[in-house]
Amino acid sequence: MLEPVIVPESSLPAEQGVILTIRDVARSFRARSGETVSATGKINLELLAGEFVAIVGASGCGKTTLLKMIGGLVSPSSGEIRYKGQIVKGPVNDLGIVFQRPVLLDWLTISRNIALQLKMRRLSTPAQRRMLASSLLESVGLAGYENRYPWELSGGQQQRVSLCRALIHKPALLLMDEPFGALDALTREQLQNDLERLWMEQRPTVLFVTHDVGEAVTLSDRVIVMSGRPGVITEDISIAVHRPRRSGLLENSTLQAYARKVRAKLAPGSDQDERAIK
Repeated sequence: MLEPVIVPESSLPAEQGVILTIRDVARSFRARSGETVSATGKINLELLAGEFVAIVGASGCGKTTLLKMIGGLVSPSSGEIRYKGQIVKGPVNDLGIVFQRPVLLDWLTISRNIALQLKMRRLSTPAQRRMLASSLLESVGLAGYENRYPWELSGGQQQRVSLCRALIHKPALLLMDEPFGALDALTREQLQNDLERLWMEQRPTVLFVTHDVGEAVTLSDRVIVMSGRPGVITEDISIAVHRPRRSGLLENSTLQAYARKVRAKLAPGSDQDERAIK
């Protein structure tokens, strides 16, 4: 049984307005064989401003496709996505994206990689951009790395840079596609702590795709569970645990209980099993 937890005000979303609405959105494509393949089923979801929401589901269920549709990188086959009340019809500028791999430009210094978002948008002066990049680097433990190049950094350090680049223009929405999936356990835990701290400071809305149930439960306000392909949302679980959590899954019995609940919902036939128990 889940333990009752009082969530302090500081752990709740900064704003309660709906920032992202997904209504009956589905995506299909035609395979080389000519067969129509459904990447997702119909998805309905709302995110509040300032929420941290994780999505878990089996490989191929459409999690990444959903992120691409939200970002306007691909169009849904049906339904509509509204961001800040406007229908998404193309690439969305007011967001940050962090991929599983850092995707840094090897010929630019770390500082210039981070400041690229601001330069492309013609925001601030070169001096201001350098100052902002240095401040973010310091916040993730990389002070003094401004003039190094990506190939001089470890994988974990590169992903910290990628996170800084996604946040430097203070986006209202941050999309994260398994950003820590390729890292070792210790580096992953450190980055989870960095991400939680930066989110609590800036409070963007975060949609975080992961295969790691413990990671989803530890970081998020809500965990969205998707079925296998074509993926649909089968469960929306609120995580009522105070922050900061600091990767506290191993020590926190409430987080452990939530993790067991999410895993049960991911198990094949979980719906049938639950009905049988009732």
